[in-house]
Amino acid sequence: MATIPITKRGAEKLKEELHRLKTVDRPAVINAIAEARAQGDLSENAEYDAAKDRQGFIEGRIAEIEGKLSTAQIIDPSALNAGGKVVFGATVELEDEDSGSAVTYQIVGEDEADLKEGLINIGSPIARALIGKEEGDTAEVQAPGGLRRYEIVAVRYA
Repeated sequence: MATIPITKRGAEKLKEELHRLKTVDRPAVINAIAEARAQGDLSENAEYDAAKDRQGFIEGRIAEIEGKLSTAQIIDPSALNAGGKVVFGATVELEDEDSGSAVTYQIVGEDEADLKEGLINIGSPIARALIGKEEGDTAEVQAPGGLRRYEIVAVRYA
């Protein structure tokens, strides 16, 4: 079974979600099912059907998170020593060579990616183009609008 890279922060977020699902959401849906059952005829009981659907979703998400955490390779970016190379967990400052605009991204796992927060998936085209490069290198990314060139201004492990 392949391991899934995830940052320490991402693993903590998954653990928090798992805890909430098991301690808050699961008991709430069990109560909702019990209340719906108490109303009598289950064949035409929309509340019962909705609660059962919600229970299925919660149990599926619990299984999914537990599976991800069991195969996760937790990486602490602050403990990395990659010699200035862009690796998983690194924070990279880039400058678009065409527009001169600066952006900062951290390369993270699939579950952590959030472009609004500057967190990009390791499997994204830009992350794949950056991996292995160093400060001062240029990365070429095939974007929907055409080829984009980024200069790597800085690489941090934080």
